[in-house]
Amino acid sequence: MNRPSYLNDYKFNWESFDVVSSGRSSLDAKNYLTELYNPDHVTDFLSGYGFNIEDPIENAELFGIFQEALQFIKRYFLKDGNPEGLDIKVPNYLYTITNIADVFLAATGNASYKITKEEQLWAGVVLKVMHTILHADKDLRYRYFSTVQQQIFDRFYKFVYRDEENRLFMKNETGTSIPLYDFQTKAKKARDSIIIKLLHKQENVAEELFDRIGVRFVTYNKLDALRVVTFLISNYVIMINNIKPSRSQNTLVDLKALKAGMYDLFKESMRAKDTEDVFYQKLNQLIEKCPFGVGRGDHNKHSSDEYHAIHFTGRQLIKYRNPFMGEYSEARKMALQMKNNPLAQKILSLDTSPIARDVRFFYPFEVQITDYDSFLRNTQGEASHQEYKRAQLRSAMKRIFKPIIELKDLKVQE
Repeated sequence: MNRPSYLNDYKFNWESFDVVSSGRSSLDAKNYLTELYNPDHVTDFLSGYGFNIEDPIENAELFGIFQEALQFIKRYFLKDGNPEGLDIKVPNYLYTITNIADVFLAATGNASYKITKEEQLWAGVVLKVMHTILHADKDLRYRYFSTVQQQIFDRFYKFVYRDEENRLFMKNETGTSIPLYDFQTKAKKARDSIIIKLLHKQENVAEELFDRIGVRFVTYNKLDALRVVTFLISNYVIMINNIKPSRSQNTLVDLKALKAGMYDLFKESMRAKDTEDVFYQKLNQLIEKCPFGVGRGDHNKHSSDEYHAIHFTGRQLIKYRNPFMGEYSEARKMALQMKNNPLAQKILSLDTSPIARDVRFFYPFEVQITDYDSFLRNTQGEASHQEYKRAQLRSAMKRIFKPIIELKDLKVQE
């Protein structure tokens, strides 16, 4: 029976539907989510993505990212570069590719030459890493990073002091003072770390990374950790309105239990006419009886159950003034004094309206607040940052190599 041609118009790509309507990530698809039968289809696909591969510069950029993706995979996901990586090799055919379109055709089973199923799956893996590298590199806000870093950190540095004995405090002009064991800043997330994090995140876009800039407060006890939160809010260092709710996590103090005990403590202290020092000690004892317990919640599956902190993401409105406009204004003033000069006429005729004088945008930053004992536990054993990164890397590896792992029945470390 002949197949009517119109049926082709009713062939649905069910994986695409899952991404569009069910919250699935394209990184979890078996192929690259589209059928590409020839080089023209690849050209159209990349045009929709934002690349003109008929432009030699853009073509070369894509091919460079393809080569970087191969090296990234070898460095982090295979035993060649990572002892805990997969015991497999990059297929030789990938090293022979000179036309970027061939990678896409291979991934969708339409290579111009015969390849194996495993080789087809490898092409899909490489494309997913390429896609992630592109998102890591094409975040427009990245060019303003030094300005972002300065403006965010300055809000915190304004209130952090050391006394003559080198003791660290958080204090303001009204006299509020909170002793700190440590204050740390994370100035910039390494590019490879960004790519690995994107590879395991459901939201595979750089705009969804919230920890490129971060600060950590370590206090001597949990009471002062809570006081730091209050201090940051009351001094407008963080704006409650700009907190991202889904990123807030508390595994330090059971606030519900603490709230229940605070009322009786206030009444008791008023009856006893306690001094502030006595009240402070009583409240500190109450807080120690309100541990959060074991469990990381749903915030981050790679965090240890022993990790205890208050962790949230704020957003700050960054103001960037384009330095070019100041230089241009000076050049224009000079040009006005020599109007008959051809170069001056060219300067005066320039249309600068498309050039933004000021750029304003919100940028996320992470805040972690913990006490000294929790900080020691957080940085040892399973709760260490190194173990966290290893778990993240394993997760990314298992995610993008899942089809090959299943095909070859590979054993992967849990």
